[in-house]
Amino acid sequence: MLELGGVIILGILAQWVAWKLKIPAILPLLLIGLLVGPISAEFLSIDGTKWIEPVWNGEEGLFGGKNLYYFVSLSISIILFEGGLTLKFKEIKSVGPLVITKLITLGSLVTFFGAGIAAHYIFNLSWEISFLFSALIIVTGPTVITPILRNIPLRKDISAILKWEGILIDPIGALVAVLVFEFISVGAGGEYTKTALIEFGKIVLFGSTFGFTFAHALNFAINRKWIPHYLLNVFALASVLGVFVLSDSFSHESGLLAVVIMGMVLGNSQSKYLKELLYFKESLSILLISILFILLSANINFKDLMLIYKWETAALFAVIVFIIRPIGVLLSTYNSSLSFKEKMFISWVGPRGIVAAGIASLFGLTLVFKGIVDAEYITPLVFMIVMGTVLLNATTARLFAKITGVFLKNSNGILIVGASEVSQLIGIYLKNNNRHVVLIDSNQTNIAKAKSIGLEALMTDIYSDTLEDNIELNDIGFLMALTGSADINNYAIQKFKNHFGENGAFRLVTEEEKNDPTNNPKDGLFSNTDDFALLTRTAQDYPIINEVLIIDKAHYKKLIKQTITNKNTIPLFLKDKKGALTIISSFNKNTDDTATGFTLVYLGKPINTEEKQDKE
Repeated sequence: MLELGGVIILGILAQWVAWKLKIPAILPLLLIGLLVGPISAEFLSIDGTKWIEPVWNGEEGLFGGKNLYYFVSLSISIILFEGGLTLKFKEIKSVGPLVITKLITLGSLVTFFGAGIAAHYIFNLSWEISFLFSALIIVTGPTVITPILRNIPLRKDISAILKWEGILIDPIGALVAVLVFEFISVGAGGEYTKTALIEFGKIVLFGSTFGFTFAHALNFAINRKWIPHYLLNVFALASVLGVFVLSDSFSHESGLLAVVIMGMVLGNSQSKYLKELLYFKESLSILLISILFILLSANINFKDLMLIYKWETAALFAVIVFIIRPIGVLLSTYNSSLSFKEKMFISWVGPRGIVAAGIASLFGLTLVFKGIVDAEYITPLVFMIVMGTVLLNATTARLFAKITGVFLKNSNGILIVGASEVSQLIGIYLKNNNRHVVLIDSNQTNIAKAKSIGLEALMTDIYSDTLEDNIELNDIGFLMALTGSADINNYAIQKFKNHFGENGAFRLVTEEEKNDPTNNPKDGLFSNTDDFALLTRTAQDYPIINEVLIIDKAHYKKLIKQTITNKNTIPLFLKDKKGALTIISSFNKNTDDTATGFTLVYLGKPINTEEKQDKE
């Protein structure tokens, strides 16, 4: 009991440390596991035993016989299912599908053959074990990449490519690893290749069939409300585990493919319960990952670590990271719109993560039980690659981004909280003026309308923490809160101003502030007379954004005064001679930078030409 409780407590503590230090959680998890496992047994324990013993050794241990293997299998199935849920095919189309497709196909082939050949000749491993190792390190995980890129301002396309490579390559790497594993497991003399290919065909057939069928069945049952709401999450969990076990019973290891496909199908469905389901699976995955990787690293023996305590390990790591990964990226991005510096940065960021370590332990345990030669190298070598790449990227990615010149010095993207008609009008104008703009809202109808007119929009709750994890928002430097709720606007400013509003965070004035001319907030938008009600009414009556050329500073002041007195006209932005836009603040009275040739951008009724001429 003490050991199990300790694993859970240490796992959650490691997650907190990772969040605090803004590093991938797998790093402190593996380090803690090594500390309470092989390191404690060798250096810290008086009797030479591990502080936490995952497998029963006759006297102590959490799991008896093959129970650890079963726990790892079920945990990996849930983790892969959760990864499949996050995959949205529509989003891939907007982030360069050709480059991503090449990265997960051609790039995977380069890693598979390159790392396999390197492992064989550097470590003198058998060809079978060498290629199993290379298959396991194909994968890069979004759970590892996200914390690394979260605080690096990058062009949206680069962040998106790395994110989607990590998501899509998980099932591909797992599938390739399964193929090689079957080749090793079913060796049958002269029928070796034939038998392995038959087994692989069965994996694809049963995995795809069960995953696709049960995903639609579960979605049908949920949408028909055959499952009560309080049982929804646990029923989905039971379904995932059931599909995994059922598929595996027909064809060994097909369960991994089945749960990935099940997750992908459900993730791209139109179920209104999908978001709730994803939150539950995300929380469960965090708990399982926390337990799993402490147990897996603790299960490694010190003699296993000593197997790779040699110069060949450093050589293999260097070849994989500094030669094979860049070759794969350069070939995959050939003739793309990416610059050479951007290609180099993508080459540098390739941390291996959860799936690699988990499946390595899963297959490593199985092959060691079967007595396969060199199988004992699988787990420590993969763990070395995982820890090495995570540590390297976590400590150097930001610096390398600056060296290669892909680090955005100016984060000019704009995040708009609220996706109402007003926000959509403003968003379209910003997009047409070459500004990256993203709208967020919890209203599905507003999000759907925004997407239908070509805007980037996310359905999310600002009270959740998931928004800050979106690496595709790394170029956001301005925040505009445009909802009808003063509380939400204020909360958005307070929560996100440091993350998304480093260059400026603004909100609409409240009705009370509007009626009190002396109360002019520093973060107020447009003018101190323009609240949400007036903005909405103006957009309904005059749904157009106009521009008027500014003659001089005096003319600008007159125009602003005119927009304030005219309730059908609301000032939005100032556009300079180069087309750069500045958000107009209700507080900012400084017009020193406003010169001839600037343009006032405003919403609503066009300014009367004759009145404008009189003022000129």
